Amino acid sequence: MIATITRLFPLWAALCSIFAYYNPDFFVPLQKYISQLLMLIMLSMGMTLKIEDFTRIFKRPLPIAAGIYLHYLIMPLAAWVIAKMLNMPADLQVGMVLVGCVASGTASNVMVFLSKGDVALSVTISALSTVVGVFATPLLARLYIAATIDVPVAHMLKEIIMIVALPVALGLTINYFIPKQVKKVVPLLPLFTTCIIVVVIATVVSLSSNKITANTLIVIVGVILHNAVGLLGGYWGGRLCGFDKSICRTLALEVGMQNSGLASILGAKFFTPLATLPGAIFSLWHNISGSFLASYWSGKPTGTANDHIKKEDVSLH
Repeated sequence: MIATITRLFPLWAALCSIFAYYNPDFFVPLQKYISQLLMLIMLSMGMTLKIEDFTRIFKRPLPIAAGIYLHYLIMPLAAWVIAKMLNMPADLQVGMVLVGCVASGTASNVMVFLSKGDVALSVTISALSTVVGVFATPLLARLYIAATIDVPVAHMLKEIIMIVALPVALGLTINYFIPKQVKKVVPLLPLFTTCIIVVVIATVVSLSSNKITANTLIVIVGVILHNAVGLLGGYWGGRLCGFDKSICRTLALEVGMQNSGLASILGAKFFTPLATLPGAIFSLWHNISGSFLASYWSGKPTGTANDHIKKEDVSLH
């Protein structure tokens, strides 16, 4: 039941977004709680992680390094190029760049599992990209956002540490000291985080509702192109490195799926409500595209042991 509900995340997000667009006053009061909501998501993710997820880098450094490198090379640059190519207004360019500069999306592990990818590698890349993003996100945002727009790097760094790093570390600590209790809760975390993400997306849409009509089409086009570049770049980047299909599928999803909820929050906190729009639309689209891609790949063999991976090996965050 829970798996079915979470698998239909794009539907719930779309329905709540439509409701928020026509009834913005319902969600606007939640604006002041967006940071706390994202902290709960990061805490949940941390509770699914173990120290071993980080120490794997010493056992297989090349695929992990490739995943993180491709992620922070392709996505910020692609976001900037696409925003310029589509001649987006300055606020939307900011939102696009913020989406490109954040860490991997929270649903990537599930998509990797369904795609017969390397789940352990996915968990490690996601965890480390989150840690790297604490510093990379504000610095890359400053690099790619137009010089005429002030980027508060120090404040953004502080905010990311509070919203991302500390909750993840707390969740990891909880899992370390009381793993048996956490194991009982973990099956409920996907439903819990899905509900929170849907509320965050709806709140972001409500804050931008008066500006969505004129800009939605151009943002949808930009988001689809951005996500496609990430998926293709991750996959073929892995192929160029000589990795097998299982690893390449993993890299595609880790590079192409973003923590766009965080991008929306940063846009709302440090820029304008319009800067949240790319993150809100990306949150919907990358789950749709990821689901379709996972469905396609699930029927295609990889020629590796991952074809027989057991469902209980999946680690959600």
